[in-house]
Amino acid sequence: MPSLFDPIDLGAVAAPNRILMAPLTRGRATRDHVPTTDMVTYYSQRASAGLIITEATGISRQGTGWPFVGGIWTAEQVAGWKPVTDAVHKAGGRIFVQLWHMGRLVHPNFLGGEKPVSSSATTAPGKGYTYEGRFVYEEARPLLLEEIPGLLEDYRNAARNAITAGFDGVEIHAANGYLIDQFLRDNSNFRTDAYGGSIENRIRLLTEVTQAVADAIGADRTAVRLSPNGDTQGANDSNPRALFPAAAAALSKIGIAFLELREPGFDGTFGKAEVDPIAPLIRKVFNGPLVLNSDYTLEKAQAALAAGEADAIAFGRPFISNPDLPHRLAKNIPLAPEDMATWYTQGPKGYTDYPAAS
Repeated sequence: MPSLFDPIDLGAVAAPNRILMAPLTRGRATRDHVPTTDMVTYYSQRASAGLIITEATGISRQGTGWPFVGGIWTAEQVAGWKPVTDAVHKAGGRIFVQLWHMGRLVHPNFLGGEKPVSSSATTAPGKGYTYEGRFVYEEARPLLLEEIPGLLEDYRNAARNAITAGFDGVEIHAANGYLIDQFLRDNSNFRTDAYGGSIENRIRLLTEVTQAVADAIGADRTAVRLSPNGDTQGANDSNPRALFPAAAAALSKIGIAFLELREPGFDGTFGKAEVDPIAPLIRKVFNGPLVLNSDYTLEKAQAALAAGEADAIAFGRPFISNPDLPHRLAKNIPLAPEDMATWYTQGPKGYTDYPAAS
């Protein structure tokens, strides 16, 4: 029976345990999306994770719409990430960067007033964070067919930059209602071309992006995150039990390093028909390592491994306030609570000042 503390091969990465650090947006980069010295400290403190997956990181100006997040499309940004990866490796860790295009969730304030892009002319619900405050999202314009090769090149460039910056690989963010997810789901994708309509067409952008990245840096250094099931930032699908296994099967053929799934947590919603977990269906068609992320506790994580539901578990918020999370889990040391008020603030408070148990 596998344990959370057993090693696992995740593509090219030999992870010493199955406790992954999930992507967590923390807003500690500069306004030009360049990593800071606080980020060097933060990630190196958490190097005991089997693998760190960084905060979502912009692949282009067009795709980045959150204040003070990291980017990886300029030389300055790449140079800023190098001390981060060096520090993590020096501390014995492994680190992937998560590649992000937010699509319609980029407010025009980030784009000099230009419209964001999406699969179709739709508008995300709610308000977006900008440097000037919170504003209602505005309607996106459909990404043109002739623009898709340029988007693929943005992903290739970001992946190559990641390797130059010293990352062990990348995770493509295809979840949470961002651009690729907007193409996947039928309540946000109304296209009538090769990227819309059927499930085969709607997963096309995901598979083309993944293949482009895999061709650039190797499939064994390429991972993907999906968020099957349920409304996520306004993106939803009428038949997720068909859509997401089809997407996972296509990714399996590419031979990616692992697939991470973010599904609803253990708050009583599982068991209702509309939110039955789709991970078991994906497990049947995806042949690589499967990583689950659904607000797991130690006990529930170990049970998922024992039942063969997953090969590793990604923990998110527990890593914010417990930099030595694998040690605490191994020794049953109580977890420290995080301060939600400092999740997205700048500076070290609530970021690098959580002590290790020792």
